[in-house]
Amino acid sequence: MTIHELHELLKTKKISSAELTRSVFQRIEAVEHDVHAYITLTRDGALQQAAAADSQIKQGAIASLTGIPVAIKDILCTAGIATTCGSKILENFMPTYDATVIKKLKEQQAVFVGKTNMDEFAMGSSTETSYFGPTRNPWSLDRVPGGSSGGSAAAVAADECIAALGTDTGGSIRQPAACCGVVGMKPTYGRVSRFGLVAFASSLDQIGPFTKDITDAALILNHICGYDSLDSTSVNRDVPDYTRALVNDVSGMTLGVPKEYFATAGIDPEVEKAVWSALRELERQGATIKEISLPHTEYAVAAYYLIAPAEASSNLARYDGVKYGYRTMEETGLREMYELTRSEGFGAEVKRRIMLGTYALSAGYYDAYYKKASQVRTLIRRDFEQAFAACDLIVTPTAPTPPFKLGEKMQDPLQMYLSDIFTIPANLAGLPGISMPCGLSSQGLSIGLQIIGNVFAEETMLRCAYCFEQNSEWHLKKPSLF
Repeated sequence: MTIHELHELLKTKKISSAELTRSVFQRIEAVEHDVHAYITLTRDGALQQAAAADSQIKQGAIASLTGIPVAIKDILCTAGIATTCGSKILENFMPTYDATVIKKLKEQQAVFVGKTNMDEFAMGSSTETSYFGPTRNPWSLDRVPGGSSGGSAAAVAADECIAALGTDTGGSIRQPAACCGVVGMKPTYGRVSRFGLVAFASSLDQIGPFTKDITDAALILNHICGYDSLDSTSVNRDVPDYTRALVNDVSGMTLGVPKEYFATAGIDPEVEKAVWSALRELERQGATIKEISLPHTEYAVAAYYLIAPAEASSNLARYDGVKYGYRTMEETGLREMYELTRSEGFGAEVKRRIMLGTYALSAGYYDAYYKKASQVRTLIRRDFEQAFAACDLIVTPTAPTPPFKLGEKMQDPLQMYLSDIFTIPANLAGLPGISMPCGLSSQGLSIGLQIIGNVFAEETMLRCAYCFEQNSEWHLKKPSLF
């Protein structure tokens, strides 16, 4: 069931949060050994939170998320609960404070089920780089769930929670949402506080929800958005009630379809067919479909994989074995301790990106690589600005292919990076984006539709997504795990 359906049952006391939470843990016990969506489960704490929520409900005080079991990507700091980022180097790290989004959910008296699996430090597109092992796709256990927030997406798809939080640096919410047949939303950069989010690439990271439908995404967005003085990139802007945007009508709306997204050699014909079918449905509902151009799209992946690793090499310099996290057991001097701690603590993909980022920032190469990538980023942002002068929203595939098999791309990093080819541009431009199910492949695998909005146009984006959802059946499909 969805958040809004369960909220009505809780409000009318037809169920209790304790009963709901126990049912979620029963589901976890039944399928988690197959899916591996979680790194840490917090059963005792969750049942205590559920009891507290039930007490509040008895007194007539219930908010929209009160008593709802949610999962948290293991990159968000949770006081007294391990926050590992899927890495050996933070295997035993226990934060002393909560991320701002965690505080906001606690104020709503949401119930925290556990911390979900992820690619190490959010570096990956398949949740296979996790130190704790890969997560499997509930639609087909031999397939990846996408990444880096694959654990959160899989947990929602497999009913191991009602909703979850993830983070999106280059598509890490939208791409796994597409792979797992759920809704995944990345808000405008600065809309949600990043305080307490363990940084990968600070100018790109953004927190957002995974849910079972569009209404739930709007509900969570209502409570996690807002200005935060603890985050220097947080935008001081009023937060609307996003549920008011959920209108089953797109009449008069112009949807831009970038020709570059369909000219990509790697796009699967079944993905293209499903997305065009969705566009035709939106056209039947009154939207106007218009071809647009985003001419610098082809440079987005290259620019991203210079900017993101450059920021990562700086952010990950703090993990040196001195203040917190893993420290080598070897008896060495200071320099050797640094080297061994980092070489033993980080996985191969993290090391690859640190080295690439450090190289791009080094003397003699900064202008040729990082500066040039930043200039391309500006061109990509201008492409979107020009496009939004001619359309209200941009509609594209979320990923070029249905979810691929576990291990299929682990030996070819460049092919793995191309999994995010359709999602990366929105991060470079700081735009909001949402992915929702729009079809199934011939093998029964989920295909995602991506809707991109202008800055702070989440309401328009949600309205379009809601209209498509209400006039299609794809969000009602359940994975084969059931």
